[in-house]
Amino acid sequence: MCKNNIPYRMQGSFRYIFWIVCLIICISCKQNNNNSDKKVFNINLDQGLTSLDPAFARNQNAIWMTNQIFNGLVQIDSSLQTVPCIAKSWTVSADALTYTFNLRDDVYFQDDEIFKNGKGRKVIASDFAYSFYRLIDPKVASSGGWIFSDKVKDQSSFIAINDSTFKIQLVRPFPPFMNLLTTQYCSVVPKEVVEHYGKDFRSHPVGTGPFKFKYWKEGEILVLLKNEHYFEKDNTGKQLPYLDAVKATFISDKQSGFMSFLKKDLDFYYNVDGSYRDDILTKSGKMTTKYKGKFTLTKSPYLCTEYVGILVDSNLALVKNSPLKIKKIRQAINYAIDRDKLIRYLRNGIGIAATSGFIPKGMPGFDSVAVRGYSYNPKLSAKLLKEAGFPDGKGFPEITLNTTTTYKDLIEFIQGELTNVGIKVKIDVSPSASLRDLMSKNSVNFFRGSWLADYADGENFLSMFYSKNKVPFGPNYFAFYNKEFDRLFEQSYYETDNEKRFALYRKMDQLVMENSPVVPLFYDQSVVMLQNNISGYAFNALSLMILKGIKKD
Repeated sequence: MCKNNIPYRMQGSFRYIFWIVCLIICISCKQNNNNSDKKVFNINLDQGLTSLDPAFARNQNAIWMTNQIFNGLVQIDSSLQTVPCIAKSWTVSADALTYTFNLRDDVYFQDDEIFKNGKGRKVIASDFAYSFYRLIDPKVASSGGWIFSDKVKDQSSFIAINDSTFKIQLVRPFPPFMNLLTTQYCSVVPKEVVEHYGKDFRSHPVGTGPFKFKYWKEGEILVLLKNEHYFEKDNTGKQLPYLDAVKATFISDKQSGFMSFLKKDLDFYYNVDGSYRDDILTKSGKMTTKYKGKFTLTKSPYLCTEYVGILVDSNLALVKNSPLKIKKIRQAINYAIDRDKLIRYLRNGIGIAATSGFIPKGMPGFDSVAVRGYSYNPKLSAKLLKEAGFPDGKGFPEITLNTTTTYKDLIEFIQGELTNVGIKVKIDVSPSASLRDLMSKNSVNFFRGSWLADYADGENFLSMFYSKNKVPFGPNYFAFYNKEFDRLFEQSYYETDNEKRFALYRKMDQLVMENSPVVPLFYDQSVVMLQNNISGYAFNALSLMILKGIKKD
């Protein structure tokens, strides 16, 4: 017997856990009012949670949850600008190799029995030296090692000058470095607590963030409580956070999760799954009449570009005999796809047609006019095909487009668009891991992919086309090697003025568009649904969950 796709035998377990959580929240809040006065923000993490250790914050759920428990030197605001956090100010040397941070003196780790008298101690510069080296320590094997591995010499590059002054010495300039430091990998952790718990720190996290860890039954429930000693205040001087607790469930079935949201068991729901997309959104991306007024739905830019990639190095055996080695064919493919139609009918208006380069809308420096990509123009596509020696597709050999099951409908749409101009396409569907493996070896000629920003700088996207980022160690899945692009890319490392660097990025993006090793399809958007009594949710193009400013009426 089932109810809302949740087996009956599990419902008793959920009820039991629910009452435990209520008790935890009631006791821990240390207030005499009724538990109904407690402000608990309820969310669901349908993809599970792998770790609460920021050194392993490699996927969205881990990033979301560690962001509530931990802080770093700096953080991002809603416009993706880097702003102070534990570091109240910083300076960068003239050669852009030395970064010096002045720390606040009122930031304390959350209480834990490992500290003296169980009280969290003050954060000092040596805590950052320890936390940052931990990312490149081979014994830790952090998934965030790439943050520093090619940018610092060794442990000696992280220097605690005194308790309130911290210095990082780079081996070469890297202008987006401050953006990198906003990632959750760069959170500060207490050495004595980490070393005491060892690998169990993943499930016993202690940070400085607005919420502190209380309870985690893996795969079922996670509870975070308000950190009463949090250092940040709002612009009226009131201490953050406003909420008393955050409770996360782990219902993996998306439809069941959405039903929980409709029943108001959840305050927040993220993204619209294809199984119920038509129920919520019209083809133009508006909320359907059925749900108007019942909750709020907000679409906002998300720094992710969905694309079809093309292998272009003619020295590769896979490319030598492929028509895709011809630039005009690649350009014809770009012109043949009606991106607006794709977004309307396959995604119910979620996404923005990628007609302005590979760097997505929402990224600082994005300019839809300065970078000219490809709009839908089947006549021009047919003209380019003819100029390449294949009038109306005559003599054009069948090409294979590789994808995964999740994106089969999207790729079938592209297949139809290319067929309309005379380009014959066969679809090959593989498991995600298999396709990633093929891409990382330059062993697939025509493939669907996506690139999601790790940090808010266009360099993150352009690095895919830099010749020194060859696979398998880099993300140049296109085997794109262009001397002018490389020159501009390397020049950008020495440009500390943001606007001048963004201008270089746009030149590089235009070069990529002209050579067409990639077919940008759309810049993604995130969809956030909130109950009507929730306010203060901070939207940003990295889709980073920030709950310290949330209010629940």
